[in-house]
Amino acid sequence: MSTSLRVSPSVHGYHFDTASRKKAVGNIFENIDQEALQRLFKNSGDKKAEERAKIIFARDQDLEEKTRALMALKKRTKDKLFQFLKLRKYSIKVH
Repeated sequence: MSTSLRVSPSVHGYHFDTASRKKAVGNIFENIDQEALQRLFKNSGDKKAEERAKIIFARDQDLEEKTRALMALKKRTKDKLFQFLKLRKYSIKVH
């Protein structure tokens, strides 16, 4: 017979100290400038780093508009990938 054990910090002698944790912030990008954010995105391999950073730092958009713009950017990237893969598939069939 096998028994399942719940793994939790208290089982191993660790305890969470939530009082000493950092408080959450509403905007995680509030203390960073646009160039630093752009470098962060670029270093993580984001091909649309500049455009993504501009969307996040746009002053004339509310949160909902920024969310829609970021989702549209993601969709355009995904659509281009599918378009490339479809083109590649057809070029392989022709040859």
